[in-house]
Amino acid sequence: MIISGRAKSLEEMTYEQLETDILDGFYKKGDALTELALSARLGVSRTPVRSALHRLAEEGLVEIAPNKGAVVVGVTTDDLIDTYRIRMRLEGLASSMAAKRITEEELRTLTESVELSEYYIGKCDTEHLKELDTEFHSVIFGASGNRMLSRILSELHKNIKSYRKLSLTVPGRLEHSVREHKEILEAIREGNEELAERLTSLHVERAMNNMIAAMKAETC
Repeated sequence: MIISGRAKSLEEMTYEQLETDILDGFYKKGDALTELALSARLGVSRTPVRSALHRLAEEGLVEIAPNKGAVVVGVTTDDLIDTYRIRMRLEGLASSMAAKRITEEELRTLTESVELSEYYIGKCDTEHLKELDTEFHSVIFGASGNRMLSRILSELHKNIKSYRKLSLTVPGRLEHSVREHKEILEAIREGNEELAERLTSLHVERAMNNMIAAMKAETC
């Protein structure tokens, strides 16, 4: 049930909840979403639900057919590959800019993130590792000093959150990912813009390849 608040409208909260449910995989591709069932589950009237479904249809996450209601489309494989290719370019750019603009405090945060990741690798604690992976990238976005770039990349990460986690399930990927983070950190620390960009783009490309491999394994 949605807890009402004054900062956001009920319509906005309904939309955000349904978007999160689809992106996190609570609703799967092909699931039918009826206004009545969603209203009961979320504890809201059908009006904000109807509005949310139309917004989700504009995003391409659901498809509304006459007399059939809304059906989950979700994120297609082509969407994912396109998103990763965009990430390769933009995250590389963010790391390059961060190498020039990063603050001492941001460097400390990145260093702590890598050190904690190495610790949790030893503990085989995948949940903490996934959280630290998100934090590492988010700090670099902010360190780029470009608010527009940071906002775009944060949105891209949100849209493929469950699939990013999937890429980390490939055996050995977590260890490689932490090692790659460490290399990116050192390039940024040294102010080597070109190397930071190249390592980051390669890091995202490897994550994409692992994500595709994990998806194929699930369908076998």
